[in-house]
Amino acid sequence: MQRRKEKAYAQAGVDIDLGNRVKAGLPALLARATRSEVLGKVGGFGGLFAFDAGKFEQPILVSSVDGVGTKLKLAFAMDRHDTVGQDLVNHCVNDIAVLGAEPLFFLDYIGTGKLQRRVFKALIRGFAAACEQNHCALIGGETAQMPGFYKSGEYDLSGTIVGVVERARLLDGKTIRPGDAVIGLASSGLHTNGYSLARKIFFERMRLKPSSYVPELRNSIGDELLRVHVSYGPLVQKLIKKFNVAQASRLPLGAPNSISARLKADTGSRRKGFRRSVLAEGRWHACPTIKGIAHITGGGFVDNIPRVLPKSCDVVIRKGSWPMLPIFELIRQRGGVPEMELYQVFNMGIGMTLCVEANKADEVLSFIRAQKQNAWIIGEIVKGRGVVKLI
Repeated sequence: MQRRKEKAYAQAGVDIDLGNRVKAGLPALLARATRSEVLGKVGGFGGLFAFDAGKFEQPILVSSVDGVGTKLKLAFAMDRHDTVGQDLVNHCVNDIAVLGAEPLFFLDYIGTGKLQRRVFKALIRGFAAACEQNHCALIGGETAQMPGFYKSGEYDLSGTIVGVVERARLLDGKTIRPGDAVIGLASSGLHTNGYSLARKIFFERMRLKPSSYVPELRNSIGDELLRVHVSYGPLVQKLIKKFNVAQASRLPLGAPNSISARLKADTGSRRKGFRRSVLAEGRWHACPTIKGIAHITGGGFVDNIPRVLPKSCDVVIRKGSWPMLPIFELIRQRGGVPEMELYQVFNMGIGMTLCVEANKADEVLSFIRAQKQNAWIIGEIVKGRGVVKLI
């Protein structure tokens, strides 16, 4: 009787047995996308993560959820599915990195009309690879088979990330002041935003196909548009430790806020973990060098940078202060889109911006470039009312 029910359900479009066979390979795929805090096994009703609050004085959990958008249309057209999994994880990591948070764990959702084993494995490989690179555990997920809901061969993705930051180290932009410099970190391309407009320009107006070779790009348009969204999370953590945390060995003995003074005042066993952390990493600067970070996603420069600005400050972005990627030059030349709108739809080659203390900007820039990440000083903070000025 049970076999008849399962067969009938498969005939209706949902193959439970296939789903179980595909998911049986998950432990091997996820073996390296984990952290020591992960408990339990793959496939449970809920993911288990033994969060160690003792490492922090005041831990703040930071969460975000997102999707990949119509970039998926390129994955369908080119039958390549591992890169969009990486896109999703990296996008989510960046969204919490701007607050100074390190990622703890990630959960994915895949919705499709009919489950294809090859596609499913490629997606999970992409999730797992990005989680490993970001030292983030892929702790769980959901795969929904919904026949008749999606076009044949298509699916949708979303992901949820949870990270943590010490309250005192939260990057909220409150210390941003006129005179601060703005550093831009290079993107790899469109990342995961602006694809509806880009597809209209390239595939409708220019009548290209995903396989079309574009001399200006030295690449096919499909391969160029599938470039993986850069993760800046590990770099942001290095920047915070380098520039916003004073090392214990460098602190003057007897300073009012010195490590020794804090440890002497702290007699409760509740903070033992924090004491270990403080000794290892030092203390937070009263006026941090890295003051605020913006992830340049949907809304581009125009809508994202103001999210971290005080209401009394504007940001001036100097166009031409970084080399434009060929893909954006092509969009600008062939798209017929007003320039101001381009900077609201696309990242234009800058995937993340950092507001930093002006007298430290060159040092920060040198450090970033030493990590093999292209970056430039692209603007400055001025008095204003919380808007972006492109000049």
